[in-house]
Amino acid sequence: MKNILLIGLGRFGKHIAIQSSQLGHEIMAVDLDEERVNDALPYVTNAQIGDSTNEEFLKSLGIANYDICFVTIGGNFQNSLETTCLLKELGGKMVISRAERDVQEKFLLRNGADKVVYPEKMVAKWATIRYTDDHILDYMEVDASHAIFEVEVPKEWIGKTVGKLDIRRRYDINIMAVKDDGKVSMAISADTCFKEDVTLLVLGEYKAIKKCFCI
Repeated sequence: MKNILLIGLGRFGKHIAIQSSQLGHEIMAVDLDEERVNDALPYVTNAQIGDSTNEEFLKSLGIANYDICFVTIGGNFQNSLETTCLLKELGGKMVISRAERDVQEKFLLRNGADKVVYPEKMVAKWATIRYTDDHILDYMEVDASHAIFEVEVPKEWIGKTVGKLDIRRRYDINIMAVKDDGKVSMAISADTCFKEDVTLLVLGEYKAIKKCFCI
């Protein structure tokens, strides 16, 4: 369980609050808008109406006591940037800020943000890969060049084993798990035999996945 400070309760911020609550974290939520604060109350431990660009207000929250500070202010980049900078100056251990444009990401990283999330860009990339490639059922980025993909089993693999196909050497990917009727098995060995009606969770570069699964 972590102590989280969440500043900005628009749509993205509210989703952060809901997900964090479901994971059992303690959440202090802040927004200038009273209605947004009230809407978030079912999902947070505590909430305050306040101006996050006010240094004295932020000091009163005890910034150094939080494991993570999320800045999810939308529509006012100046406020987001000032808040990010103040949080780091006041002892924020991990400041994660939202960007809406590429140039914002650069400024946030230079002015206190430890990490930047860019929801629209991230979702656009996921949707493009997920829905333009018929064999990819899901996708999660690991770093700039690697991702975990859920893919269909190629017809020519059915009835053959991992060892016989020599997948890692031939395609430079790793089979991490087999998903069968919603159940995931990570017991993968050279003797694992592929069958119909299952999907695979594979780790690799997108170009390697394209080559392997003829996408």
